[in-house]
Amino acid sequence: MASLAWLLIPLFAAIGAAIWGSWAARDRTQGDISELAGYARFREAMAGGQGHGAADRARAKAEAASGSDTV
Repeated sequence: MASLAWLLIPLFAAIGAAIWGSWAARDRTQGDISELAGYARFREAMAGGQGHGAADRARAKAEAASGSDTV
């Protein structure tokens, strides 16, 4: 009986390794997609903030050059 116990130890270890291996190799891209979409929105917001400032400066410069005093 003791020899059977010693043979079961490697069997349980192999089963545990197979379970851990399948868990470690699982597909985890589902969470990454939402993270990457959020990062893309963040980059667009940051680029948009810079673009508006440049557009406002260009418009102010054009108005100053044309002599327009409208606000």
